[in-house]
Amino acid sequence: MYLFLTIFLALYGGMQWYWYRKGADVIPQSMVARLFVALFLLIMLLAPVLIRFLEQRGDAAAARWTALIGYSWMGFLFLSCSCFLLLDCGRLLIRSLSRVGIGGDLGSYFPGSGSSFVWVTLLVAVITLYGWHEATVIRTESVDIYTTKIPKAAGTITVVQISDVHLGLLVGEERLKMILAAVRAAQPDLLVATGDLVDGEMDGRDGLARLLGEIRPRLGKFAVMGNHELYVGSHQALSFLQDAGFILLRGEVFEIPGIMAVAGVDDPVFGGKAEAADQERRVLSRTDPQRYLILLKHRPVIAPQSRGHFDLQLSGHVHQGQIFPFGLLTRIAFPLPMGLSGIEEGGAVYVSRGAGTWGPPIRFLAPPEVTVFRLRHP
Repeated sequence: MYLFLTIFLALYGGMQWYWYRKGADVIPQSMVARLFVALFLLIMLLAPVLIRFLEQRGDAAAARWTALIGYSWMGFLFLSCSCFLLLDCGRLLIRSLSRVGIGGDLGSYFPGSGSSFVWVTLLVAVITLYGWHEATVIRTESVDIYTTKIPKAAGTITVVQISDVHLGLLVGEERLKMILAAVRAAQPDLLVATGDLVDGEMDGRDGLARLLGEIRPRLGKFAVMGNHELYVGSHQALSFLQDAGFILLRGEVFEIPGIMAVAGVDDPVFGGKAEAADQERRVLSRTDPQRYLILLKHRPVIAPQSRGHFDLQLSGHVHQGQIFPFGLLTRIAFPLPMGLSGIEEGGAVYVSRGAGTWGPPIRFLAPPEVTVFRLRHP
């Protein structure tokens, strides 16, 4: 955790410095103005730590406002630095081409540093406003799966997946009601949550558990731990999930007689990759290969030893990057594409974009989703 925080602050601090350098020609030259900007950037850099401190103290209002400002700035800063980097790469390319006599005066078409800063700021402000809106428009993605493992007599089994809701300071009752409206509309037989349902102090948020508890599918509700459940505190997350009516699967298999089985494993953050892999191996060794098996696993990674031992793995975690172009980086770390992917050994994996937001309360070209699977005999 401390290593992650150190790396995060170093990278985030580098982005702050990059933005400051790009705005040097626009920021007033007076000492007061420079100190004001420097102080603002320092506060924004430390905002994630300050938010956690305020939340643990129980000062929810101050933590919420700090989160809204600090994380909105984080999204704005990321988009701004992405635009500046693209412009810098363009200038570098033109400069390199001109040295070998190609491109002529194309460099004159690029705006100066001051103009670039102003235009990028205006563009990113518009994108940020749109991103706030996109984060609240929950899409329903439908997937039809035909399999002989589902008994014909069972009819169509509707499974709804929610993932990465990140209930906490910025994703609260209003957003949860939107998500649950999409869940109710699907009329699920089974509801599954594939990690990071919570992302903040859950004390005093009984209303959120009650809202989730009102959803009572006939075949049950199941959840697994994501990495943010550990960051919040596993005992607190466990209590919330139980109050919300979920059966938590931690290296366990739940048999739904005559229909299917649901298995779930912890995120590796709880015990390391080796322990997580061993937990997954043990749980899959206890399953009936003749019965349709859904594996709930937060991170979209297919363990080599698990191939061919499940029919459908449901994952989340990556949010499709949440803010383009961050999705290009998450695709490097987690190569599986969003949506449904078949695997050679049989079975399939579905990677959800998630329904909430982590950090910046915006989404850009990565809309939130609730996923509806309809399983039926051919």
